[in-house]
Amino acid sequence: MAEQRASFAPSSDAPVYAISVAAELAGLHPQTLRQYDRTGLVRPTRVGGRNRLYSGQDIMRLREVAQLSSEGLSLEGIRRVLELQEEVRELRQRLEEFRAEASSRALVVWQPHRRRRR
Repeated sequence: MAEQRASFAPSSDAPVYAISVAAELAGLHPQTLRQYDRTGLVRPTRVGGRNRLYSGQDIMRLREVAQLSSEGLSLEGIRRVLELQEEVRELRQRLEEFRAEASSRALVVWQPHRRRRR
C-alpha cells in the first residue's frame, strides 16, 4: 500500500523563500531584491537580523515592481503607484463593509435608561 503524503503549500504570507529563491521566482537578480528592500518597495521578513525571507505575496509584489520598472517608471513612481493601489484596496474594503452594514436587515432598538423620580 502506497503511503500518501499531505501536500505542502505555504500560505501566501508565510516568509519561506531565501533571497536566491525569491530572486529566481521573481525573475530578478538578488542584488535587485536588496535594492528594492533598501528603497522600501518590498519588506521581507528578517531572520537573525540579517537574512531576508520572502513570502508568496512578496514574490507577487516583486513581479509587479519589475513589470512597472520595465514600463519605464522610476522607483519613486513605482512606490507611489503601489501606495495608491493599497489605498484603493482599503477604500474598496471599507465601501464593501459599509454596503454590507447598510443592507443588513438587523433591527437595533435603542432604549435609554430612564431616571427614577424621587
